[in-house]
This record gives sequence, structure tokens and C-alpha cells, in this order.
Amino acid sequence: MPVCYTRRMNSQLKADGRFWLTLNGKNFLGRGRVELLQRIRETGSISKAAKAMKMSYKAAWDAVDSMNASWQSPLVESGPAGSRLTEDGERLIELFQKAEARHAAFMLKLTDDLSTSTSRSQGRRV
Repeated sequence: MPVCYTRRMNSQLKADGRFWLTLNGKNFLGRGRVELLQRIRETGSISKAAKAMKMSYKAAWDAVDSMNASWQSPLVESGPAGSRLTEDGERLIELFQKAEARHAAFMLKLTDDLSTSTSRSQGRRV
């Protein structure tokens, strides 16, 4: 039986990618970790932040411990009264958000460029 390959007329080629900040070649700060830091800021607690994100306390603690150990100074400080972000933690959230916004704008521009290129070549072999 012959196979018929047809092109979807409404499909769109899109650039896609997740944004991470790496440190020494390893993933350091991504959207999930930034959200965790923001929740710690809001709640004053790693445990409450973990619950708000529906993650285990251990996973949240491991993420905080990893970030603190990787950076030159702690991003989160914890004590009997709870947890709080350090100045470095606050600065990294802001830095990440600005960089992620630039990444998103780049990906949109790339998608637009791809759409323009594919619409011009539609009907021709690419």
C-alpha cells in the first residue's frame, strides 16, 4: 500500500529551549530553583517553600545546599528563626529574570525568522 506524505498547512516551525545559568559547566540556576528562592523569601522557610511547590523538604534542602555550596557565599541562610535570602540570593534572582527575559525575546525573534524563511520556501524543497 503506498504511503502518502502530506505537509500540514497550519504547522509552524518554532525555536524552543530552556534557560539555565551554569557554573563551571554544571546547571546552577533555572526557573525551578529561582521559584524555590522566591518562595523561601515569601515564607521565611525552606519547608513551607517546598510545600508550596509540592516538592519534598529533602529535594528543596538539597537544591538550597547545592546552590549554597556552588556559589562563593550562601544564597540562603537558615537558623532557628527560619530561612532568608542573602543579598547574593536576591541579586541572582534579579540577574536570572533579566537574562531569561532576553533569552525569551531571542527565541521569539528566532521563531519569527524561521516562520518567515519557511513561508518563503513553502512549495520548494528546502
